[in-house]
Formats: sequence, structure tokens, C-alpha cells
Amino acid sequence: MRKTTAVAVSLAVALTGTAAPAHAERQEPREGGRGGVELSALGSYRTGSFDEAAAEIVAHDPRTQRLYVVNALAATVEVLDVSDPAAPAKLFDLRTPGVGAADGSVVPEGAVANSVAVHGDTVAVAVEAPDRTDDGWVVFYDTDGTALNAVRVGALPDMAAFTPEGRLLLVANEGEPSDDYSVDPEGSVSVIRVNRRPAALTQDDVRTADFRAWDGERELPSGVRVFGPDLSTGEPGTPGRVARNLEPEYISADTAYSAQVVLQEANAVALLDLRTAEFTDIVPLGLKDHMEPGNELDVSNRDDGIRLANWPVYGMYQPDGFDTYRWRGQTLMVTANEGDTRDWDGYSEETRLGDLAEETPLCEDSPRLREFLADNDLGVDSTGELLDEANMGRLTVTAAEGLREDGSCYEDVYAFGGRSFSIFTTEGELLFDSGSDFERITAEADPEFFNSNHAENAFDNRSDDKGPEPEGVVLGEVAGRTYAFVGLERVSGVMVYDVTDPREASFVQYLNNRDFTAEPGTGEAGDLGAEGLAFISASDSPIRGVPMLAVANEVSGTTTLYRVDPA
Repeated sequence: MRKTTAVAVSLAVALTGTAAPAHAERQEPREGGRGGVELSALGSYRTGSFDEAAAEIVAHDPRTQRLYVVNALAATVEVLDVSDPAAPAKLFDLRTPGVGAADGSVVPEGAVANSVAVHGDTVAVAVEAPDRTDDGWVVFYDTDGTALNAVRVGALPDMAAFTPEGRLLLVANEGEPSDDYSVDPEGSVSVIRVNRRPAALTQDDVRTADFRAWDGERELPSGVRVFGPDLSTGEPGTPGRVARNLEPEYISADTAYSAQVVLQEANAVALLDLRTAEFTDIVPLGLKDHMEPGNELDVSNRDDGIRLANWPVYGMYQPDGFDTYRWRGQTLMVTANEGDTRDWDGYSEETRLGDLAEETPLCEDSPRLREFLADNDLGVDSTGELLDEANMGRLTVTAAEGLREDGSCYEDVYAFGGRSFSIFTTEGELLFDSGSDFERITAEADPEFFNSNHAENAFDNRSDDKGPEPEGVVLGEVAGRTYAFVGLERVSGVMVYDVTDPREASFVQYLNNRDFTAEPGTGEAGDLGAEGLAFISASDSPIRGVPMLAVANEVSGTTTLYRVDPA
């Protein structure tokens, strides 16, 4: 029988409250880390906007040494000159309203830029319609900012990515429902034949990969989450529940012929054949057992401390950003396990465990619950104590999972996200997970601001809801080794791991370019809310021979460049 335990995190700081520097730039590698690279901040561009999504996705053009940064607040893409990375300078904006599309439509005012991708002389911007349930656009520009063309894609195009050779542009159409849930578009991926001729594109160059097969002849694999209101009419040709429910979030094209697509809310990955523009499989990512040693987490923002412990809860990985690399002849997916919910006015799966149990109790005879209550050193001996606000009562969980078949009680508890990064095969086999590393490392670095939010300097106010919240990840090769750079959305900062061999992945560095002594919203506060990351190889870098990392920070509206040096 497992014994669930609380874990002391850096006893001198976490338990006694001894102060640590408010702005920790670097943590020494933990035991087992190679320390192969070291990040240092070079320069930042500041929009001057706070908590307005003014810096989200970032893409680099090595030919012109420009960064393209999505500014959702201004509905533009800002173009920055980074030829001197210590002093990024804005050149101009890419504005999408008014651009005519190949189907005769015109991108209207109120449209929102969501993503940007660059390949060769072509810049592609994914644009959401003013009503997000309507079809959106992709607008193409040359690198001088001249609009070349646009084509229509699906509802809520949220991410754009070129294939390695640039022949195709892939667009994840998330297809989120309306707030009242009266309309729920299909999720899909647009496969656009660019072939380096964006000005000549027609709507016939756009193919759509959808999930309708799983509403008919194909069986949905167990573990793929499909839930919530079913708006299907049942009439022939009407997309059904699965096609409407699955929401593509992020894409990585590992070859010219295949791509992987994260379905975040569904906790799954779809495999896409680019030759046919059809999904060949949907792969569930499984669950993280927080009762297992190494998977500790802090579940409450009312426990008056840092308390990483094993709890009877499953974490759904639900990655947002991810990247891929080849290892021993196979494609591996490196995922930032953020977690996300279907939470709308017309339907929401999100609740606190204490509120959930008031409506429908936990199953007192659940083997998992009984095991925990019989053998833990947290002083939790009953379901009532487990549901105390200082324990699991305030943890944000889903009401859509864990209910006993007869509806009488909840057998298991499921929380959003893994508070980690993982390495999966494309068949869904988990090769590595960073476990509780992110909460341990950030607790040691900034104990007074453990699990802080990104819009305020506070202690422990995100423990009940996804913790440090890894948002994005990008891979880069330095001196023959492969590193994962993981952005933490809430506490901010970047985690660096050596993933050259996924079986021996190891922590290298944690860097947080945030100053907790300064008020968020001021220039002195630094970077808040790491959202998008781009790795710039040594051969593409504005500093010859020196790899770099660009990070767009959504809340502070800043884009920061780091140099990546051998440690």
C-alpha cells in the first residue's frame, strides 16, 4: 500500500519562512542536471500595455533579423528589428482589416490576430472573425509588410505553422462555442498549399481536415474527452458531437507528410496525414496520478504555506504548446501541460471540489479514497477533512469526469493540467514527465511568491488552479544536445531541460526575468505571463554563433531576447 506524504521543499525557506531574493535569475542545476547551457537576458521590447494580451505569439525571420509578435490588444502583428538583440526596436505593424481574400470576402474591423508564422519570404497571420464562431482567415504578407492575399479557414484559427520545407501552411481552427453555447462550430485543421506563391492562392488551395469520421464509422478511443451539450441535429450531413467537441489547439509538422495536433480540452493528440488532409488517429494522453511519489502538488491557496504532497487526484495533461524532435528513428512530442476547461456561460465543467461534493458526494467506498484516508501523514482521516479549504476543498476540478455510472457519487477526482512538461511518443507512450519539479524549483527560487499569479505579486494564489501553469515549449539544439525551453504562464519564467535522451531528461536552469519587488503594470516588474517562445539557432542568430531564445509575455506586453551560452 502506498503511503501518501507531504514533501519538505527546501526546509530552510519553505517551512521556516526565511527570506530569499525577490528576483531569482538562476537556479543551480539540481542533482542529475548537466548544466549544459545558461540563459541570460539581453534586451526587451515593451508595448506599454498591461494585462491586455499585447505580446502572445512570436516568430523569427533570420533573413531580416526581425521578430513578428502578435498583439491581440491592437489586433496587429508588431514587427521588431532584433539585429541588435540588446535593443529591439519596432519597425511597423501588420494590420489585417481591409485585406481582400481569395473568396471575395474582406477581413473586417474587429477581427483579431491570433498567430503568426514565417517561412522564407512569406509571413502568415491567423485571424479570428469578430464573431469567433464564424470562419476566419489567414492573411499572407511579404517580409516588408505588404499584404499579398488571404484565404478563408475554419472558426477561430488559433495557431499557424509551416511544414519544414514551407510547402504547406497548417492552421488549427479551434472552433470554440459561443458563450451561451447555442452555436458550437466544428474543430478542424486547414491545410493550405502555399508552394511559395501566396499571392496566387485561391480558395481551392485550402483543404480541411475534420473529425466527422468519429461521428460515424470510427470508434473514438477510450480516454479522449468528449462531453458537454450536444448540438447535433441528427440530420444527414450535420457534423455530430465529436466533430463539434474536439478543438485543435496547437500543431507541429514533423515532416512534409505528417503533423501532430493537440486537442487540449480532450486531453489527446490527433495525427494528421498531410498528403490526404485527413486525420488518421486520435491518441489519448492518459492521466497523471498525484498519489504516486514524485507527482506531489500543492492543492490549496488556503493552507498558509508551501505544502507539496501526494493527494487522491488525477491530473489530465491537456498540453497547450508542444514541439517535436526525432529520437532513434521516431517522432517524440514534448508537451507543456497547461490544462484547460470548457467554461462558458451556457455550460461549464469547472468547479471546486468542495462545491462539487455538496451537489454530489465523493464515494465513501472508492478504493482510491479509502487508501488515501487510511495511510497519509497529512492529518486527513475523513472525507470531510479532505474537503476542508486548507486541503482539497478549493482545488479546481472537472464535473465531467469521475462520476459513478449510477450518478450517485464521484469515485475519482480529475484536475486540469499536469503542472509539468512531458515527452510522449506519437502513440501516446509517456517516456518522461517532470513530475513536481516546477513547483519544487519555483518554491526554492522565490518562496515568498510561490505559485503567484502573473498580474499580481502574491503568495500561493494559484495552488488551487494549475499552479505555475506551463504554457508553451520550444526545442533547440546547442552544441549537439537538445534542450526544452518551457514557459510558465503564471509565476512567469522559463524552465530549461536537457532532453537529448528522453529517458534521462534532466533539469538545467530556471530563469525568471520578473522582479517581485516591483508592482505589476510598471516597467520595473519585468516579464509577466510567458506565452509564446521561439528558439533561434546559432546559424540564424543576430549574434553570430550564439543561439537565442525569444519569449513573448502576454501580461506585461513585453518580448524579451535571451542568449543561450554553454554553461
